[in-house]
Amino acid sequence: MESRKKEHIKLAFESSVGIEEQDHRFNYEPMLSAHPTDELKPFEFLGKKMNAPIWISSMTGGTEKANKINKNLARAANEFGLGMGLGSCRIILEDDTYFDDFNLREIIGYEYPFYANLGIAQIEKVLEDKKIDLVKELMFKLQVDGLIIHVNPLQEWLQPEGDRLKRSPIETITDFIENFEGKIIVKEVGQGIGPESLQKLLQLPLAAIDFGAFGGTNFAKLELLRASDENKELFEPFSKIGHNPYQMVEYLNNLAEKIDFAFKEFIISGGIKNFLDGFYLLKKLKFKAVYGQASNLLKYASDSYEALKNYLSKQIDGLSLAFAFLRVI
Repeated sequence: MESRKKEHIKLAFESSVGIEEQDHRFNYEPMLSAHPTDELKPFEFLGKKMNAPIWISSMTGGTEKANKINKNLARAANEFGLGMGLGSCRIILEDDTYFDDFNLREIIGYEYPFYANLGIAQIEKVLEDKKIDLVKELMFKLQVDGLIIHVNPLQEWLQPEGDRLKRSPIETITDFIENFEGKIIVKEVGQGIGPESLQKLLQLPLAAIDFGAFGGTNFAKLELLRASDENKELFEPFSKIGHNPYQMVEYLNNLAEKIDFAFKEFIISGGIKNFLDGFYLLKKLKFKAVYGQASNLLKYASDSYEALKNYLSKQIDGLSLAFAFLRVI
């Protein structure tokens, strides 16, 4: 005890905080709970079990490093009971060279949600070429629970080798649903989704919407970093366009007062840096949700499984404390 007290004295000045550092999103209620001793309670999401409200967001595949990253992430999904979305599966739609990077079902297990991923440009093309069976075969081989369609018109426009969409994404998704049996999630890739687009999506028989909101990895900005100097300068304003997750939560809550939703499950993603961001957004949204992370998980999964395991363990501990002692204002 004497040693601890000496350490407290030594660190007291370094631990001083200013009022401006206060997080105003919460009331701290220290009288109402004991320290949490159990893990978070399991719950159902997308028809499957999850043990914590953390979604491993779509990331990568098709490179030597991606194999290690994806297998670390899949192992973590199994150990912690999380859902996972694959990175774009375009590279294995017609060629199995990199199939092992995506073949993760046996690692994740069958009780947790696991989704494949294709871009809206690929969905438009398989419909145009009448090759929708390619998507069905892909999903069968991967043994996934459904398909994430990522909608990325800004990224495609800014990408030097990007595709050009011939139809609006909502038309393509509607047609695809009519020809496809299975669960579909629609997500953006870093700009988020505005209220008019959300309203259109909410009327389709989807499984969920994944926000992909502004504030995290911004694929429009990423493509500009790959572009010519001229395009960087001319199109740079587009990298600042979008809707952050706080705005999207507000849009959905407001839309709930005006229209009936065809589904009521969501993945809140985009700029969620830690468990307090996730906890706040989960509590503010009026519907069942989990929150997605990509870049933080990518960083630790690139290092080692032990680093990833330690990060997720601390995130879940932080969530447990938040549920015990914090109330969202």
